[in-house]
Amino acid sequence: MGYKIVVVGATGNVGREMLNILEERQFPVDEIAVLASRRSLGTEVSFGERTLKTQDLDAFDFAGWDMALFAVGSEATQKYAPLAAKAGCVVIDNSSLYRYDRDIPLIVPEVNPQAIHDYAKKNIIANPNCSTAQMVVALKPLHERARIKRVVVSTYQSVSGAGKDGMDELWDQTKSIFNPVDDKPAEKFTKQIAFNVIPHIDVFLDDGSTKEEWKMVAETKKIIDPSIKVTATCVRVPVFVGHAEAINIEFEDFLDEDEARDILREAPGIMVIDKREDGGYVTPVECVGDFATFISRIRQDSTIDNGLNLWCVSDNLRKGAALNAIQIAELLGREVLKKG
Repeated sequence: MGYKIVVVGATGNVGREMLNILEERQFPVDEIAVLASRRSLGTEVSFGERTLKTQDLDAFDFAGWDMALFAVGSEATQKYAPLAAKAGCVVIDNSSLYRYDRDIPLIVPEVNPQAIHDYAKKNIIANPNCSTAQMVVALKPLHERARIKRVVVSTYQSVSGAGKDGMDELWDQTKSIFNPVDDKPAEKFTKQIAFNVIPHIDVFLDDGSTKEEWKMVAETKKIIDPSIKVTATCVRVPVFVGHAEAINIEFEDFLDEDEARDILREAPGIMVIDKREDGGYVTPVECVGDFATFISRIRQDSTIDNGLNLWCVSDNLRKGAALNAIQIAELLGREVLKKG
C-alpha cells in the first residue's frame, strides 16, 4: 500500500525534478496527480516510463490525497496550499511563503528530522531555500562537535535558481556575444549574466542586504540554532545548474581540520572530496544529477582562534529543492503516516 501524491507545478524545473526523484528513489506511490496552471493545462510530463497529463490546479479536489508537493511561487501557494491542508492533504512547500511561520516546521531531514512531528499544527511543512539547504547539511555535524558561533558565507549560485527563464537568458546571451547583430539585453537578471557575476539575488532590504542573504540567516537559525550568527553575500554566476559556497566557520571550541574532515565523511548526505592537488575538489558541473552535498577545501583559518574554511557544492534543483522535498515526504511517511 502506497501513497497518493500530488505534484503542484509539475511543468517547472523543480516539479519535473520531483517526479524524477520520486521514481529514482522508488517512493511508494499508489496514485499520482500532476497539476499546473491553466496556461500549461494538458502539458505532458514524464514519471518513470509513464507520461502524465497535467490537470487544472483550480479545479482539483485534494480530499483523499496523502501529500502535495508544491513547486510553485508564493502567490499560488498562498491560494492553494491552505485548501490542500484543510482537505487533509499534507503540504510540502518549496516556496518561501511558510518558512518563517513559527507553527510550520522548516526541515532538512539530515539536520532536524525531529521537527516533522510539528507538521500537524497547520498540515504544512516548509522546504528551505536552496542555498541554505546545502549549507546546513555541512554545518550541523560540525556544530554538534564544537558549537558554531559565526558563519561567513559567499555563494556562487547558478541561474537555474531563477527558473527556466534564467537558464534561457544565460543561453541566449552567451550565443549573442559571438553574434554582434543579435543583442540580448538583461531581462530576468539586473545585469548581463553571460561571462559575468551579479552580487544581487532577490530584492534589496533596508540594511543593504538582499532577501536571499536574509533567508540564509533566518533559515540557518530556525533549522540549527538561533544563537548562530550568519552573514552572507549571495552572487549569481553564469552556471546552469549547481550552487557553490565558500563558508568560513568560527567555533566556540577548537576543531582540527582532520577531525572535521572525518566528521563530515561520516555525516548523512555528505560526500567529502578533498585532495590538495589539481582537480582534487568538486565543482558545480560535477555535482549535477547527484543527491549528495559535496565538501572540499577543508582547512584551518589561522586568522581566528577556532576557525575553518570549506567549499560546499550541490545540485540546487535536487538537494536545494526537489530532493529535500522528497526526503521530507519519506520522513513523514516513515515517522508519521506509515503507509508505504
